[in-house]
Amino acid sequence: MATLKSSFTVSPPNSNPIRFGCFPPQCFLRVPKPPCVRKRLVFPRFRRTIGGGGGGLIRCELPDFHLSATATTVSGVSTVISVDQVQIPKGEMWSVHKFGGTCVGNSQRIRNVAEVIINDNSERKLVVVSAMSKVTDMMYDLIRKAQSRDDSYLSALEAVLEKHRLTARDLLDGDDLASFLSHLHNDISNLKAMLRAIYIAGHASESFSDFVAGHGELWSAQMLSYVVRKTGLECKWMDTRDVLIVNPTSSNQVDPDFGESEKRLDKWFSLNPSKIIIATGFIASTPQNIPTTLKRDGSDFSAAIMGALLRARQVTIWTDVDGVYSADPRKVNEAVILQTLSYQEAWEMSYFGANVLHPRTIIPVMRYNIPIVIRNIFNLSAPGTIICQPPEDDYDLKLTTPVKGFATIDNLALINVEGTGMAGVPGTASDIFGCVKDVGANVIMISQASSEHSVCFAVPEKEVNAVSEALRSRFSEALQAGRLSQIEVIPNCSILAAVGQKMASTPGVSCTLFSALAKANINVRAISQGCSEYNVTVVIKREDSVKALRAVHSRFFLSRTTLAMGIIGPGLIGATLLDQLRDQAAVLKQEFNIDLRVMGITGSKTMLLSDIGIDLSRWRELLNEKGTEANMDKFTQQVHGNHFIPNSVLVDCTADSAIASHYYDWLRKGIHVITPNKKANSGPLDQYLKLRDLQRKSYTHYFYEATVGAGLPIISTLRGLLETGDKILRIEGICSGTLSYLFNNFVGDRSFSEVVAEAKNAGFTEPDPRDDLSGTDVARKVIILARESGLKLDLTDLPIRSLVPEPLKGCTSAEEFMEKLPQYDGDLAKERLEAENSGEVLRYVGVVDAVNQKGTVELRRYKKEHPFAQLAGSDNIIAFTTTRYKDHPLIVRGPGAGAQVTAGGIFSDILRLASYLGAPS
Repeated sequence: MATLKSSFTVSPPNSNPIRFGCFPPQCFLRVPKPPCVRKRLVFPRFRRTIGGGGGGLIRCELPDFHLSATATTVSGVSTVISVDQVQIPKGEMWSVHKFGGTCVGNSQRIRNVAEVIINDNSERKLVVVSAMSKVTDMMYDLIRKAQSRDDSYLSALEAVLEKHRLTARDLLDGDDLASFLSHLHNDISNLKAMLRAIYIAGHASESFSDFVAGHGELWSAQMLSYVVRKTGLECKWMDTRDVLIVNPTSSNQVDPDFGESEKRLDKWFSLNPSKIIIATGFIASTPQNIPTTLKRDGSDFSAAIMGALLRARQVTIWTDVDGVYSADPRKVNEAVILQTLSYQEAWEMSYFGANVLHPRTIIPVMRYNIPIVIRNIFNLSAPGTIICQPPEDDYDLKLTTPVKGFATIDNLALINVEGTGMAGVPGTASDIFGCVKDVGANVIMISQASSEHSVCFAVPEKEVNAVSEALRSRFSEALQAGRLSQIEVIPNCSILAAVGQKMASTPGVSCTLFSALAKANINVRAISQGCSEYNVTVVIKREDSVKALRAVHSRFFLSRTTLAMGIIGPGLIGATLLDQLRDQAAVLKQEFNIDLRVMGITGSKTMLLSDIGIDLSRWRELLNEKGTEANMDKFTQQVHGNHFIPNSVLVDCTADSAIASHYYDWLRKGIHVITPNKKANSGPLDQYLKLRDLQRKSYTHYFYEATVGAGLPIISTLRGLLETGDKILRIEGICSGTLSYLFNNFVGDRSFSEVVAEAKNAGFTEPDPRDDLSGTDVARKVIILARESGLKLDLTDLPIRSLVPEPLKGCTSAEEFMEKLPQYDGDLAKERLEAENSGEVLRYVGVVDAVNQKGTVELRRYKKEHPFAQLAGSDNIIAFTTTRYKDHPLIVRGPGAGAQVTAGGIFSDILRLASYLGAPS
């Protein structure tokens, strides 16, 4: 290595030349042999490379400066070095890659990145790298500690050194390792001096902070370039502070100077020609050659700028996810990877907080229609997401959903400025947002009524107090005079944005969006939609943010319509329902996109809860082993409080009036209710009317098909008739499976008590047969049908023929009742004989006489050819006589009792609910 004596002249514009003789101590000049010269100048405040690279050329990076240099060897031979410039080739031969901190987080990952670069068969490649994972945070932490005069900044700096030293030793060896470690130690020494200055001053300017923070990228770029060169490929590393020139703006952002950056890129390439360039992300310089950064997450921006400067074929952003998701996968398990996004869609999703790209990344590539590809470094088989400008006549675009994705922004507050004095007054909006600007707050969303009576806007919650105070001060006179009625702050808000190309021009999109929110019981506080047709934004409660996201995503993407279910009463019917759910769950997911998750099972004493859904193949075992004391409030909260599942339903499989008394509160909270329990719909009339009124006014559903006909479509048939304009004249039917069985078998010489005993032993009756024979169950069904038909009847209004002999009503047990029942067989035997002599049969029926506004429960006689006389087993039969079906009643017939059919009726209601909530039919 020959040492040179050197002098050079710098001529600033409009100023006398400044001649430098020997370099100061911070500067050095080395050449392997003349005329190859390498110059590096270190300014006192920070090191700044103005010359370097390879070849025999001196490089000057100071704009508008002329530099000439004379290098003299020890032997006295002078060599004059000139600067030549070669323009960098541009076009589709270039591919640009960007690897984030996670991608280069350790030595093995750096090797993986090198392999990706090597396997790219592009003619030329430029690779932008971030600092190693967590290093940028560590660098900012150094600054914070030094500013606060915390001596631990020294040990923290040592940790930074050690992290890179260990990584380099694992990756490099020989001269490469020695060279890198030399630069690393030199950088750490300079950083230590600068941090010491910050420590003494107790303050760091923005340029100092940017200079310190950008070192992580320098080190990762150097290490990666050495690794690529080890494979035998030509590769140079670029300090992008020598190339990228940006102008800081007042909004903590920077604007690239593409013209100057392009000139500097040509200069850099003329000194460092290479087909593979490893460039630092995140860092750049101002026009005054002061180091700066592209701010947080700026490496994506670096890659986009470089792609635009090179007119590259594409820019690939490598991350740790498979692409851009339709929603945050941490909040929506069913989020899908989007194959394509337009530039505008990606821009909108970035703005609204989606983990897509740096919000300004898209701007440079849009100028030259350069596609951006988002790919996963840890899953190379995943194709990723392409962000580009689709052709206007793209047929595939027309076939896809107009909504591409959803994003949320949390921790916001809504400010509402309202008053009649605002209408038609020019400058009011200007004054409002002038106040917001004066306090430095960021407005996320604006919504104004066309009447000009009010303006509301969303700001970050941490800024709302300052904005509110500024507005009250500015409009104090208007508030006192009454021209403004209020300046209201609504805290704890979130924004939900739906993004999609041509979304607003597609009929029904907004309707679908708001319908999904309504069905999930989400209230919308404010709405904003621009004419750009790319997003619809709503403001909702923060506590509803995830729930709303799940609801709308499920509706638009046909992801599994997820229901959080709570099963109350795991007795005969409840247990059968759980087994049916278990057996059908896989089919529902695969074929109908319905995901039914039982989050809780409760009996009267014990309950079983789960955060993700109970394993229904083991629910009995789990209830016994892990069951806790039953508590209806905790149970309800478990089912409804999980915001990751937008819809919740409680299924009451009991006959308990206490459980039925909760329905109103559940529906009011947005919990759907499904039940075979007759107590609510046949209970006190005022409570029933209150319940139905709430159901009609809300988007919460209350289904009870199994209350009358078990699995038979009795209620739905009745509603269908009424909703299509038919008028009910009479409903008559055998609607008790137990009593149907009794009278179907009460024939010949058999006694009634004998048939009752047979039915009890077969499990067709309640444990105490008097519950069936009293007629109360049939009466409740009659009341339900009457009320569905518009009659306002109560149980006390119905005459009921009880089959329990009066003397036996006071029996203390079912056994005593069954023992004494044969004593009273004579009365029913006589009625049966009279009917048989007339060619008739006895049937226990309930009747709704809509014409005369009454109902009855009675034992009636029917001709043997009548449909009611032809039943078998425990079948039920209902006949609807209407204005349309006057001469020949509409008849619904089938099994009306038994755990399987009743559970099937409940299951049918559950699937109907899923269909209402968005599942495909």
